[in-house]
Order: sequence, then C-alpha cells, then structure tokens
Amino acid sequence: MVTVGVLGLQGAVSEHVRSIEACGAKAVVVKKVEQLEDIDGLILPGGESTTMRRLIDRYGFMEPLKSFAASGKPLFGTCAGLILLAKEVVGYENPHLGLMDVTVERNSFGRQVDSFEADLTIKGLDKPFVGVFIRAPHVVKVGEGVEVLAEHDGRIVAAREGQFLGCSFHPELTDDHRFTELFINMVNIAVAV
Repeated sequence: MVTVGVLGLQGAVSEHVRSIEACGAKAVVVKKVEQLEDIDGLILPGGESTTMRRLIDRYGFMEPLKSFAASGKPLFGTCAGLILLAKEVVGYENPHLGLMDVTVERNSFGRQVDSFEADLTIKGLDKPFVGVFIRAPHVVKVGEGVEVLAEHDGRIVAAREGQFLGCSFHPELTDDHRFTELFINMVNIAVAV
C-alpha cells in the first residue's frame, strides 16, 4: 500500500485524506519537513496560495519540496496547489515551486461568490466528473511535455506533466474519488519503477 501525504499547512486537508483513504491508500498529513521522507507522493491542497507560500517559507518547506520532486516522487496540486506547482503565475515575477511547465492565472473564474460546479470530461475517466470551482485558477499556457486532461469553457482546468498532476477544481469535495485515484495510480507506478 502506498503512502500519500497531504501538505497540512492550510486548506482542504481532511477532505483529501478522506479521498486518499477511499482509494485504498494510506494518507498522512505532512506538517514537518522530515515526514516527506516517509511518503510516496504528495498532494498540495486547495486553500489560499499566498498564505500557503508564507507558511512554506516559515516552516522551511521550499527546498525539501523541490528535492522531493527531484527524487521523482509524484506531486498533485489542486486549486491553490496548482498555483504553487506552476512555473509561471500571471502577474507575478517569480513562481512558487516552479515545477510544472504551465502558466497559471489566479482567480480566473471570479470570486468566492462566483463558485460553481460543472460536469467535466477528463481524459482517462470514462464518465463525466463534477468539478467544484472555488476562486479557481486556470492554466493559460502549457509547455511541450504537458498533457491537457480537461477544459471548461475553453480554459484548461486539468493537466499532467510526468510526475506532476494539477487541476483548478476541488476533486476532494465530492464523493467521486476517480480523480484522486488517477494520482494514486501515478504514485503506484512511481513506486514500482
């Protein structure tokens, strides 16, 4: 059984834990840098990207997260987590982790009051998936090695590049665990290599 961590500094942490466990994997809330050594994959949850970045800096997670990625372990960013993963963020000089070859625009679907749900056709899933969008970003541009997994209203809302998976929506806020399962499968493959 693989162990999947959820960065537990801020955001929808317990919902991701529930989703990971529903997929038959072991979930760990990561609050200390040392815990990164004991997990096979990591989810960067939704929340507030600026706050998360401040906490990443305060608790010394920046370089350990980059080392975690450099070791080939899979990372999955949802909503704010996608912003943290992106190599470029519109309107910002420097990225956060800068790991995934995508350009992301923050809050591109409006404010909190503009939150919505939409049926998404996601590559790799046989039936539509309900995406929950809350102050969601979207992917403006993808690099050469990035596979677009889903779009909504002509905007990219899910993508994958090698060991990195990112989405604009909150898959953990539904009882449909298929998108989390996509990530668990990536972790299983990485562990098997």
